[in-house]
Amino acid sequence: MIPSRWYAMAGLVILAAIAPAAPAQQRSLSIGYVYPAGGQQGTTFEAVVGGQFLTGVSTVDVSGDGVQATIVELVQPIAGKELNELRIKVDELLARRAVVRGDFRALEQFRSFQNAKTVKTDAGAQDKELEDLKKKYAGATWTAADEAQLIETRKRISSAVRRPANPAIGELAILRVTVAPDAKPGRRELRIATPSALSNPLVFFVGQLPEFSAKAAKSISEQKSAVAKTAVAPKGRTAEPAMTVTLPAVVNGQILPGKVDRYRFSASRGQRLVVAASARELIPYIADAVPGWFQATLAVYDDQGQELAYEDDFHFNPDPVLYYRIPADGQYIVEIKDAIYRGREDFVYRITIGELPFVTSVFPLGSPAGGQTAIELTGWNLPVTRLTVDNQHQLPGVRPLTVPGQQWLSGRVPFAVDTLPECSEQEPNNLATEAQQVTLPIIVNGRIAAAGDSDVFCFDGRAGDEIVSEVHARRLNSPLDSVLKLTDAAGRQLAMNDDYEDKSAGLTTHHADSWLRVTLPADGKYYLHLTDMQHQGGPEYGYRLRISPPRPDFELRVVPASVNGRTGASVPLTVYALRKDGFAGEITLTLRDAPAGFALGGNILPAGQDEVRLTLTVPASPEKEPISLNLEGRATIDDHPVTHPVVPAQDMMQAFAYRHLVPAQQLRVAVTGRDVSRNPVRILSAGPTRIPAGGTGRVRLGVPPNTSLERFALVLSDPPEGISIKGVERSRDGVEILIQSDAAKVQPGQKGNLILTAASKKSASTGGKVKTKAMASVTLPAIAYEIIAP
Repeated sequence: MIPSRWYAMAGLVILAAIAPAAPAQQRSLSIGYVYPAGGQQGTTFEAVVGGQFLTGVSTVDVSGDGVQATIVELVQPIAGKELNELRIKVDELLARRAVVRGDFRALEQFRSFQNAKTVKTDAGAQDKELEDLKKKYAGATWTAADEAQLIETRKRISSAVRRPANPAIGELAILRVTVAPDAKPGRRELRIATPSALSNPLVFFVGQLPEFSAKAAKSISEQKSAVAKTAVAPKGRTAEPAMTVTLPAVVNGQILPGKVDRYRFSASRGQRLVVAASARELIPYIADAVPGWFQATLAVYDDQGQELAYEDDFHFNPDPVLYYRIPADGQYIVEIKDAIYRGREDFVYRITIGELPFVTSVFPLGSPAGGQTAIELTGWNLPVTRLTVDNQHQLPGVRPLTVPGQQWLSGRVPFAVDTLPECSEQEPNNLATEAQQVTLPIIVNGRIAAAGDSDVFCFDGRAGDEIVSEVHARRLNSPLDSVLKLTDAAGRQLAMNDDYEDKSAGLTTHHADSWLRVTLPADGKYYLHLTDMQHQGGPEYGYRLRISPPRPDFELRVVPASVNGRTGASVPLTVYALRKDGFAGEITLTLRDAPAGFALGGNILPAGQDEVRLTLTVPASPEKEPISLNLEGRATIDDHPVTHPVVPAQDMMQAFAYRHLVPAQQLRVAVTGRDVSRNPVRILSAGPTRIPAGGTGRVRLGVPPNTSLERFALVLSDPPEGISIKGVERSRDGVEILIQSDAAKVQPGQKGNLILTAASKKSASTGGKVKTKAMASVTLPAIAYEIIAP
């Protein structure tokens, strides 16, 4: 039998050696919105960040150069105990002021108020209470400072938030933001930090147009006031007057329950107005709201209240874009609201309004790498309708395409670059008898040009050939909802696909692009049919159709995008492999150009697996500011080395259930705490720990020989099913942790990482019962394991 004291020793040694100054585990700092979610170059303004566990926030981290922000105020919910203490304080101040001023009428009212809050007493008892107050404050004074204290305490009570409707955004940090005149326009990421934690990122824009913002609700009293106004308005709408803005402009706002925001502007006859909302773009997913984001709608009204135009989306994108040609000089109003009059503080939006260029679609949706391609631009207020794209130095992938000279005012559309040969679809090709002959491998650039259109392509194949057919349309902002069908020369259907989920498209909820993989049964001609599932079509219904042998490849995501580590400690990360066309090989993960002191533990993503938990060990000295790290993954595909970046991401929940990997711009790491001179805990086991199926493996740790015997818990953090700690034994140079496996739940050849966490436990006796509470915890570098045959 293994002595229990060795569990305690192992845990204590790990805790003392790795994190000597580690405090009790803190709840995670998180932020849910920033308002306004951007600002104009050359301006300074106030912004509000809503989040949870903001105590101690002191700095703001904005990606890129040219944006500086400071914390000027923190507004937090007041706990029930503190709120009661504040009320008692007000009662005492009121009573003392009444006695000092000899205002016995006020004292009588105070006494009556106090009795109303408690049990009624008889008149004699009430008189005694009054006399007791006079005696208590006899000889007291009342100063201007006392009056100020009373006013301030009442103010704190009136603005108190006891139980926020949405605790995840119930605390507020007020920022002062300065955007430099030469700050690069476009999308940034904003985080806030305490001395020991860095928050998740939020989207923040630097703009070029003048900006207008409604006042943010910074307290519960302001929020209640806004909601109260909506309650008396007809059909759930507010009766507040429209804010006047001058075009072109960006307007910022928040939609609270039932609220409707309106903006008044002057326009001239013939102006071609573009109104583009950003709402889901700012906060892609909300965990506790259905459908999982702020579903904005836009409308334009004339000065008499007549609706002139309305939009609730743009193609398949929930953020609406509206185009309207002004019929006459005059005053007009833009209105934004939630589609079903919901509202909350994180329903934040930015609306760009003006006679501005906006690209609605391009054709083709991509072009070959290494050359130049002429493309068509479709949209509103465009200075050009044709553009030559130079891909001489472009790597394969997807990049944003914008109107020349108008990069940050126009709609930005994705544009694909690839290395395969390409061709254009040729009409007529609606039927198999009219099928367009293509030679593989090929990418076809085409359109479903009208409702009911169908494009058919013919290719020659041999028995046993593997063919992949893939549509890129929805992922390139085309409204096409593709359907692919493969038939043989006799018309027999061999395969069909409507929607194929691409987990790399984290912002897509309807995966409308199609993907097929087929082994051809015989030599002969084969026909690939491409249509729209909804029988829709038009010039904007473009697509890129790849027909080729499988092209095994992968993308990588790392979660979370903000990492907090105590000096010298290890922090768990999760890396996801988004495998393509059947690639199942092993991927080696490495840090690229990382500062000294950073290291990955368990850096192999095993063959055939889609994710692995590993650890990042941070330097032994703290960093003044968060550090940006870059990871990459390397694999061998068809005897060729392939390297891809690991894209930072946030694992976001949508509507209580669905999860999405939403890409971020940076992986930011905060290293906090005191200098750690040395780390005496060492993993002595060489190579992966081999665990027989149904048996036990050992992990050897080198630890100091003398250790105090206190109680600690040693656990595996999110272990694979069927793997657990059996016990801990003393060894000559430290301790050995026994890892056991359940033969019914593991398979020989299974590989991965084990992450050990040590947590201190504090016991206390209350009412004869002993309760144990987990205190500080630390994590060891990941330990690779492999299940072997018994």
